[in-house]
Amino acid sequence: QVELVQSGGGLVQVGGSLKLSCTASGRTDKVAWFRQAPGEDREFVAAIHRGASSTLYADSVKARFTVSRDIAKRTVFLEMNSLKPEDTAIYYCAADFTSILSAIRVSRYYRSWGQGTQVTVSS
Repeated sequence: QVELVQSGGGLVQVGGSLKLSCTASGRTDKVAWFRQAPGEDREFVAAIHRGASSTLYADSVKARFTVSRDIAKRTVFLEMNSLKPEDTAIYYCAADFTSILSAIRVSRYYRSWGQGTQVTVSS
């Protein structure tokens, strides 16, 4: 298992942008971003394979969020644009995926998690 350390996040106005980072202590394959709003389940946001051309997004963030990675720096990024109040949540990166590809959106199949970072979008 790798250790994941997140940075970024904060408070932004509607329509603004933020960029999150997730740096791993070792090699990672698939890395995903999830988010959890108060009183809600943790939901899938985006994922990226080691071959960075392969990405996947939740419909709610498609065309607004971009996931990318710098393999040499062992860092995955989540660039968030056109932010909406409903994007407010704690964001987590996850790695060490343990299931088949079709389950990549399912949080329980990730063994390593970042510490979480708050993103607040004010209207």
